[in-house]
Amino acid sequence: MNNKFLYGFGAFVVAAIAFVFLQSESQKSAQNHSMAQPDTSSVAQGDPIATVALPAGLSPNAQIGKRAFETKCAACHGENAAGQNGVAPPLVHVIYRPNHHSDMAFVRAAQNGVKSHHWSFGNMPPIEGLTDAEVKYIARYVRELQLENGIK
Repeated sequence: MNNKFLYGFGAFVVAAIAFVFLQSESQKSAQNHSMAQPDTSSVAQGDPIATVALPAGLSPNAQIGKRAFETKCAACHGENAAGQNGVAPPLVHVIYRPNHHSDMAFVRAAQNGVKSHHWSFGNMPPIEGLTDAEVKYIARYVRELQLENGIK
């Protein structure tokens, strides 16, 4: 056998092993979290979807975000981002954890709206009158609520 064949075959074997390993890790990751929305059939229309534990205190940036959230987001996403059945999803939910929806996803959602993809509430429209900085404060508030509720 010539060396080119052996090197090529060796590279193929390494690539195949890497592929199998990455597929295995991807499946493990998918099994460790659920992106399924909760069953809300027993929740009355407009009632909170999530039960949200509140942190003992919020950072100064999260306090700013809370005020902005209450002004621009709570009408749909509910008090303390618990969602409202039939209206909008809870942001204190594993779907919105940082490694799935970054803080910039919040900014883009406020700027451009969001096409419905995780929940069946319909599309979210763009939110008028919020700066990127205000949305980042809102994201800080949501992240602190998530952390208090075990969502990392």
